[in-house]
Amino acid sequence: MRVAAIVSLAALALGAVATLTVIRSGGGAAEETERKHVANTALVERRTLRETITSPGSLGYGASSRLAAGRAGTITRLPREGGTVEPGGVLHSIDNQPVVLLRGRLPAWRAFESGMSDGPDVRQLERNLKTLGHFTGSPNAHFDWYTKVAILHWQDAIGVKETGSIKHGQIVFAPREVRVAETVAHLGDQVAADTAVARLSELTKIVTAELKTANRAVVKVRGKVTVNLPGGKATTGTISEVGAPRQREDGDDKKIIVPVTIALDRPADAGSLQEVSVSIDFPTATRKDVLTVPVAALIALSDGGYGVEVVRDAVTTQTVTVKTGLFAGGSVEVTGDGLDAGQKVVVPTL
Repeated sequence: MRVAAIVSLAALALGAVATLTVIRSGGGAAEETERKHVANTALVERRTLRETITSPGSLGYGASSRLAAGRAGTITRLPREGGTVEPGGVLHSIDNQPVVLLRGRLPAWRAFESGMSDGPDVRQLERNLKTLGHFTGSPNAHFDWYTKVAILHWQDAIGVKETGSIKHGQIVFAPREVRVAETVAHLGDQVAADTAVARLSELTKIVTAELKTANRAVVKVRGKVTVNLPGGKATTGTISEVGAPRQREDGDDKKIIVPVTIALDRPADAGSLQEVSVSIDFPTATRKDVLTVPVAALIALSDGGYGVEVVRDAVTTQTVTVKTGLFAGGSVEVTGDGLDAGQKVVVPTL
């Protein structure tokens, strides 16, 4: 009787560990229901799954351009680093005479004065003077009395000697307002006309990357990417430019790369960051509105393929055969009979 009691207790103990029942699904696939303690689980989620490649990149204001003094003399005023200058504003001063920024795509290559030949640069100047409220005529390519009077009014407004002409080097044309990335000259420096005074950059922060040519097909203008910032924060961006493949020297090696420029969708997310390294996730494949589970939740079935252990209650799980799709970011697309969003699956732990 004592021996029988021991055997009964042993049987109960084994029964508490696991009770296994095999059930046939309607499609004939085997499913298993197991009673056991469930330690680690994850939700079955319905979402968009994206496969990506990750590339290093940099966040900054992009390539800078050189700002020359414009004429010889002594530097008496410099722009503020990190600041912007609007059209009509002063970039710097030589011999206490301002060098003024005006809007235009044509560079200033000559003086503006009576008797000069007609040209598109004259029309560009007159448009600026009209915007600033000094030119009353209709802008054209001819320097005439209206042009001279407008220059006199403009010179009076900025506090310089009124001559009715503009010497070469007194104005700089740019397509829009400019940002001063850094000043490279100092107050009091004696400079020549072509001496660099400052470097100008783009107005807003951009992200740049260099992809391998093998990955060229995954990037396109207006494509969306994820930008991973320092400190673990991520934001989104839109590809604004994909350059032509070019050769880059990397020590003794020469590589063909594809330059990519990305505009941040929310520039404020970058805060005060500038000239820092980032990583960019470029989507290579997308599956919308699919069921996903962690890759670690997959279990290999004895007859081939994969399954997941769906949690039925606190002590019961059911092995469901699944078909896998896209793998991305530690998750996998799955389909299976009886599998639905919101269910819990077992994630084995080591």
